[in-house]
Amino acid sequence: MTRQEQAMLTSALILLGALWGLMQPMVKTAVNGGYQPLGMVFVQMLVATVLLGAIQVRRLGRLPFSKGPVAIWIMLAFVGTILPNSASYEALKSIPAGIYAVLIATIPMMSFPIALAFRNETFSARRLLGLLAGLAGVACIVLPDASLPERAMLAAIPLALIAPFCYALEGNLVARFGTAGMDAIQVMFGASAIGAAISLPLAIKTGQLIIPAAPFTAPDYALFVASAIHAFVYVVYVWLVGRAGPLFAAQVSYWVTGFGVLWSMLLLGERYSGWIWIAIVFMALGLSLVQPRRPIAAPPPTGDSEATPTA
Repeated sequence: MTRQEQAMLTSALILLGALWGLMQPMVKTAVNGGYQPLGMVFVQMLVATVLLGAIQVRRLGRLPFSKGPVAIWIMLAFVGTILPNSASYEALKSIPAGIYAVLIATIPMMSFPIALAFRNETFSARRLLGLLAGLAGVACIVLPDASLPERAMLAAIPLALIAPFCYALEGNLVARFGTAGMDAIQVMFGASAIGAAISLPLAIKTGQLIIPAAPFTAPDYALFVASAIHAFVYVVYVWLVGRAGPLFAAQVSYWVTGFGVLWSMLLLGERYSGWIWIAIVFMALGLSLVQPRRPIAAPPPTGDSEATPTA
């Protein structure tokens, strides 16, 4: 791969981090406005279905409905959105958006052992040190008594960690089993449509469904923005996993952390202890170590029309 292509992938990684980080204060605003997790997931999936469906129609593309693609859509709907987003939105009721953005940095720590188990990556002591540096950064936020505004927030930390685990698993599943010959738009449109169909009855049954209605308020607009960002970042993330591998794509978490903290400070007025700045130093060190030394080589195609996300 040329340096220009490597620069393009790195630029895509940074853009993903900036937008994904913006989702944290947007979601926090929606949660503070009374929205509930499953209801937010449904609206998010519905918006993504409409946006990606419009793109798919303009492309005059047909969707495959064989066993492989449907299995991938279901897997991504659950592992990529319904489970992680429901858990993270519940956690954001208790913890600041910036703190949650820091916890997203555990994606590569979780992705590394999964990648080794799936044989998506080979062991590298240098990368392991990088991941440990990132983990030390997270520890600086979570462990010291002075890092969290209230120590009671610790109870929400395990819930918040469900999302990075799901994202790490999702990236490795896509890298291991492919996308059944579908491109990123087809993958995420199908997953969003199925996710909306699944989350709607769950939101209704639990009483969490709220449909935004005019006149729209700040939480409504925040949910719309978060939903549009969700559709974009997941399309690009799936593309990036297929192009550069799950461990490289997982590095987006460091950028999500940095931008998430920045956006939360600018938009929500959040302020943090000195521990968070120490954590950012550790994460920057981790990013420099995890970066591949050689130009990134595109992995061979792993998906075909019969590929399914099963072990």
